[in-house]
Amino acid sequence: MEQVTDGKEKLIIFTAPSGAGKTTLVRHLLQKMPDKLAFSVSATTRARREKETDGKDYYFLEDKEFKRRIEAGMFLEYEEVYEGTIYGTLKSEVNRIWQQDKVVIFDVDVKGATNIKSQYPENSLAVFVKPPSIEALEQRLRNRKSESEESLRKRIARARMEMEYEGNFDVTLVNDVLPIAKEGALAIVESFLLPTKQDSASEDIKNS
Repeated sequence: MEQVTDGKEKLIIFTAPSGAGKTTLVRHLLQKMPDKLAFSVSATTRARREKETDGKDYYFLEDKEFKRRIEAGMFLEYEEVYEGTIYGTLKSEVNRIWQQDKVVIFDVDVKGATNIKSQYPENSLAVFVKPPSIEALEQRLRNRKSESEESLRKRIARARMEMEYEGNFDVTLVNDVLPIAKEGALAIVESFLLPTKQDSASEDIKNS
């Protein structure tokens, strides 16, 4: 179901296979544009990793509580990304950020990104972050040293499937050399946030 806004609220959606670097790019954008962007913290049923903070990296919920919120209609989107592990976007997160007069920026899996984009087709930008190759992606995941061999196998299999979603999104950004990818991400977002002619006209009227 498409969501209705007044046209001023904007959303930026970064999505990618796990390990492609979307989180690093989103953090870079938040550092560069703290007055314009705010991060939408996702909820998840997975266990909290070392150095992660509840309410900052994710809202870590028990499975029962997550499902209660689903039944209560509190999620904009949710997906069982891996068996027994659910991720989702709380509607309250989006409203919280818009109330701050900021643009919502998401770091979500490809199905979640597809769902959000379909609900806000006119005022959202969806960026697919693409690794240079599946082999490079696998090496990045191995370098994290946070996955078992079985977990790694599942992530690579899922990444192959997620690569097929590339055409669903507005822009593809290849993350091969990180500094170049950061520059590219910033340019893409700055272009999207440029005021339209209609916005400029409204500002002129307001300031006259």
